[in-house]
Amino acid sequence: MGPLSLLLMGIVAVHCMGMLVKCAHHLCHRLQKPFLDYGDAVMYGLKTSPSSWLQNHALWGRHLIGFFLILTQLGFCCVYFVFMADNLKQVIEAANTTTTNCYANKTVTLTPSIDSRLYMLSFLPFVVLLVFVRNLRVLSIFSMLANISMFVSLVVIYQYIVRDIPDPQNLPLMADWKTYPLFFGTAVFAFESIGVVLPLENKMKKNDHFPAILYGGMTLVTLLYISLACLGYLKFGPAIQASITLNLPNCWLFQSVKLLYSLGIFFTYALQFYVPAEIIIPFVVSRVPKKWNLVVDLSIRTSLVCVTCALAILVPRLDLVIALVGSMSSSTLALIIPPLLEIITYYSEGMSPLTIIKDILISVLGFIGFVVGTYQALYELVQPPVSPTFANLTSAFVQ
Repeated sequence: MGPLSLLLMGIVAVHCMGMLVKCAHHLCHRLQKPFLDYGDAVMYGLKTSPSSWLQNHALWGRHLIGFFLILTQLGFCCVYFVFMADNLKQVIEAANTTTTNCYANKTVTLTPSIDSRLYMLSFLPFVVLLVFVRNLRVLSIFSMLANISMFVSLVVIYQYIVRDIPDPQNLPLMADWKTYPLFFGTAVFAFESIGVVLPLENKMKKNDHFPAILYGGMTLVTLLYISLACLGYLKFGPAIQASITLNLPNCWLFQSVKLLYSLGIFFTYALQFYVPAEIIIPFVVSRVPKKWNLVVDLSIRTSLVCVTCALAILVPRLDLVIALVGSMSSSTLALIIPPLLEIITYYSEGMSPLTIIKDILISVLGFIGFVVGTYQALYELVQPPVSPTFANLTSAFVQ
């Protein structure tokens, strides 16, 4: 059930991205505008709708998108702090017993070190310096470095998890139904990149190639997610953790992989941070004297990074943070709003009843996932972990 559910979620998420791009293009053509971002597309979609009430409240649509984009992208940044801290902590705690034999020594003996929250604080000044880079073209270089780091890491991880897979007969085919709300949030989080879809298309020299790149790239990502999830589950079973890097054996090769993947996540932070920065900073900077623009800009960037670090410190549970961000904000942007935007944009021009029903069903699915997933993630967060050892185990096995 897991691979099928993940595949269906990927198909729905990519379809919704396509809806947003199509609606934005249609509104650009109708209004003779060169480019619309997500917020603009929703605002102008409401302004051109047949409902006078929606027309009068169109600006609220833009504000709503801005709010959830900020919430989602900063949520991603919180997750990155937790991920980097967990992996660095494990590398340091296992350093004394790390070997060069990656297949004989599969049991990691950890030497207790400082709390993971202190590792998050140690990353803070470096992340602040990273987000001081304000040019998207320069950030694309960091993104390329991140992609290379993650690609090399994935190759090494795959070659390990496909070896000596245990007999899967004793593994349950399905997790407890109570874990599905958390699965929903995690899956939406994994596929949710709708906030950067239109800005990336706008920055392309030949944006007519964007649909092929979008669907091709997301197809590859979906296949990677499904294969890595299945193989990881078969390899590690009930011991599988929130990040598969935490399951890697205690040898220098895989310890290097954890550091390399964390480096990729570190660089990716800047790209995820770009969206909320572009929403918040121009709004604030436009209200201060010009001589203070740079100071205010850098101060806001520093403050936002500190906020994400503080939230990560408050909730250092990687699996639950991912599920909460996915359910609360990503589902709204990725599943609820795009189908409704398509109905608003094309309804007056004629839509087939099947398309309307399909869009409504997707939005209802997103809303149910939003409510149930958010509730379950918050409920799990207030529960004490079973033990420190299992704090970041996937909750499918921790009852």
